[in-house]
Amino acid sequence: MPVITKPKIVWITGASSGIGRALALKMASEEWTVAATARSVANLNALAEESKMLPGVIYPFAADVTDNHEICVLLDRIETSCGAIDLAVLNAGTYVADTAKTTCGKNVAALMQLNFVGTVNCLHPLIGKMRLRSAGAIAVVSSLAGYVGLPGAAAYGASKAALINLTESLHPELSTYGIKLQVINPGFVKTPLTAKNKFSMPFLMEVEDAVNALYKGLSSNKFEITFPTRFSIIMKLLKYMPYKWFFFITKRLFSA
Repeated sequence: MPVITKPKIVWITGASSGIGRALALKMASEEWTVAATARSVANLNALAEESKMLPGVIYPFAADVTDNHEICVLLDRIETSCGAIDLAVLNAGTYVADTAKTTCGKNVAALMQLNFVGTVNCLHPLIGKMRLRSAGAIAVVSSLAGYVGLPGAAAYGASKAALINLTESLHPELSTYGIKLQVINPGFVKTPLTAKNKFSMPFLMEVEDAVNALYKGLSSNKFEITFPTRFSIIMKLLKYMPYKWFFFITKRLFSA
């Protein structure tokens, strides 16, 4: 009698472009059933169409992660249509360059609402569902920019630092529920977002290389997934440098 294998279900937010889009296609090529979420219905439909020749399948589920109620309803729809979510990759977010002239409450609040609160909106109902099953995995996409303050990234870096802190805080408790929690800290990856940068980006990665590193990390038991390796080591060293050296280096490396 043939063995019937249950399809693996992954939910990816921020799936309409960049890393999220490339990861959705990668996971569909690895026979996953992908529930892809973003605000753009047209981009999600194009993604689903592109996946039709792959072994897995991508289903579009448009939603705004900043709307808590909408996300709770969406999760019920996904699990009714596709089955219980085995893995969630919470990737929705954006980058907006800022300076001392443009950093204000309104701009910072908008970025935090999407990058940080949007992730929390997804985490809360996910944890509730996975606790009932005592199983599941969640990966939160932050950034190496969350390690230290970098020129031009005051609000963005703060939102990513908040995600790192959040996952560090939740990890011990979630492990007791049988839920694997990981944080993903990429460096610079060639995407529509980084294409806007007007400064030199050290160790810039092709999106395919980044997604391969990410996918490999998801199958590991590591709490933190970082890439590229050399850049992550440099950023970690910057954390522990005396400020005199730290500001000397960051001013030259990351200023426009």
